[in-house]
Amino acid sequence: MAYGDGSAFRPSVGAQARRVLLAVFLVILLILMALFTFARVQPGYVGIRVNNIGTGAGVSPEPLSVGWYFAPPGTNIYEYPIYTRTYTWTKSTTEQSPLDESFAFQDKNGLGLSADVAVAYHVDSSRAPILFQRYRSNMDAIIAGPLRNAIRNAIVERAAQLGVEEIYGPRKSELIQTALRRVQEYFAPVGLQVEQLYWAGNIVVPDAVLQQINAKIANEQAALAAQANVATARADAEARVARAEGDAKAIQVEAEAIRTNPEIVKLRAVEKWDGKLPTYSGAGPLPFLDVK
Repeated sequence: MAYGDGSAFRPSVGAQARRVLLAVFLVILLILMALFTFARVQPGYVGIRVNNIGTGAGVSPEPLSVGWYFAPPGTNIYEYPIYTRTYTWTKSTTEQSPLDESFAFQDKNGLGLSADVAVAYHVDSSRAPILFQRYRSNMDAIIAGPLRNAIRNAIVERAAQLGVEEIYGPRKSELIQTALRRVQEYFAPVGLQVEQLYWAGNIVVPDAVLQQINAKIANEQAALAAQANVATARADAEARVARAEGDAKAIQVEAEAIRTNPEIVKLRAVEKWDGKLPTYSGAGPLPFLDVK
């Protein structure tokens, strides 16, 4: 039935609400589809596309630069950092991990040592797919697993060739640098660039051994100081002897000159005379005058 106000031609309120809800649902569905079918590679990272289904399953050999990429279901995009990052394995449970992550190793005599170690690294963007193919893990898992194991093995191998005094003293830097070179050689072909490896604190040795090392260092320093004192005393004595010999030689030369030439005595007297004649000269000749 038609009404004069035309209400027969207006849709009901319920129909309008259903259309609004349907539109909202479609928008949400499109947003969800976009979120699940597109992935973003952030600045400072390189992306690796991994297809898990279909004929093209596997790791794409081409790295992905910064931007948005279509990633339908069955496709994952992983990110690796291409800027320098650092990680520190430390004994402290309040830093990067709630666990004791310090490195334990031994010297050539089997003495147990430990140390906190830090690493600086980044991923070569051109070889990022190779790195993923090798480990099939994200960056955090690679740091916690393969990289840590390689660093620990390199430190253990080199430390086993050195004594505790060398490790704690003059070979401390050489030990960590040797480990760095070995780790770099191992990871460079797969795209992980290990820039730096360094001690993040003192090497921890048993207290009794540390006391012995400190006592030995103190004795060596005391011995060096004593040697320096002896050398200084010897130098002073030699200088005094040299001065005495020089003075004696000068006296000898002067005496010989006077013996062979008595006029030198008169010359010296004239050099020392202040130019005044004595008030009373007595019956003798005046000084410095030849009365002959």
